[in-house]
Amino acid sequence: MDAIRVCAEVPGSSKSSGPSLTESTSRTETINGSHEFKISGYSLAKGMGIGKYVASDTFMVGGYSWAIYFYPDGKSPEDNSVYVSLFIALASEGADVRALFELTLVDQSGNERHKVHSHFGRTLESGPYTLKYRGSMWGYKRFFKRSLLESSDYLKDNCLLVRCCVGVVKSRTEGPRSYNIPVPVSDLGQQFGKLLESGKGADVTFHVDGETFPAHKLVLAARSPVFRAQLFGPLKNQNTEFINVEDMEAPIFKDFLFTSVQSGTFSWGASLVLSYYSPGIRTYKAVMETDGFDYLKESCPSLLSELLEYVARLSEHSLTSSGHRKELYADGCDVNGRRVKQRLH
Repeated sequence: MDAIRVCAEVPGSSKSSGPSLTESTSRTETINGSHEFKISGYSLAKGMGIGKYVASDTFMVGGYSWAIYFYPDGKSPEDNSVYVSLFIALASEGADVRALFELTLVDQSGNERHKVHSHFGRTLESGPYTLKYRGSMWGYKRFFKRSLLESSDYLKDNCLLVRCCVGVVKSRTEGPRSYNIPVPVSDLGQQFGKLLESGKGADVTFHVDGETFPAHKLVLAARSPVFRAQLFGPLKNQNTEFINVEDMEAPIFKDFLFTSVQSGTFSWGASLVLSYYSPGIRTYKAVMETDGFDYLKESCPSLLSELLEYVARLSEHSLTSSGHRKELYADGCDVNGRRVKQRLH
């Protein structure tokens, strides 16, 4: 394989900052292939006439089809059948196909004294041979004197064995490579969900409304900023093996837990709702009086909208799951005027 490297300086580049270069490489190589052609019944092929031939089956090399042609009585009338002729021909459509060739008449005595004509392994003054169209040939009209062939070790049991090697010349230019590798859809969340459901290797247990939920600290911390703060943050729970979650129903917590682990993208609204379950912040009013709520209104109105929608869904779930529904007013009373404690779920 031959390679030519080309470097080009970008016009207008500043000499003080050093030249900016682009690079490309021209690579020229051969795509090689071989075929073995057995000519059986040589004596019967003799006398078929000058210019008449027996041909091998076609074979593919470098994207082109090739065939070997053997002329028992020679290819040219001027030789008067004194020589046998041997050629390799382009058998498919093609224009200016450049190639290297090797034709070998095999010594069948085992002495390895093959008759070889080859382009390979030597310098060619004019370069590879060019075949301009289908039927173009390379080979030898006077490949072997017929009288010598018939008394040689190349002929055995009335058979000749010819090997042909073709090397099609190909050139390509390479620039900076970029790779487009398809990445399969990750099932990491699904695997984490199965791990959570199995409870194997759990190192933290949440107690919620009389139920327990075993989980894995590192998985929770990696998938949820809320759990990361609760388990590893500066204000983390003193007991990170058994954690009590108050004022929340077990089904809601389970939903939050599995959603956090499986999706890894649990909404900010849901995260904030869970963080409201700290002492001293239990009602909407208390939340609205915090500086954080004012900050959300000013800087993240869309986030605040998400939060309120999520709170509304949780409240709806809590009311319907209890088997009855109460209509609540802003002052915390139901339709009968009785005080109702508002709870976040």
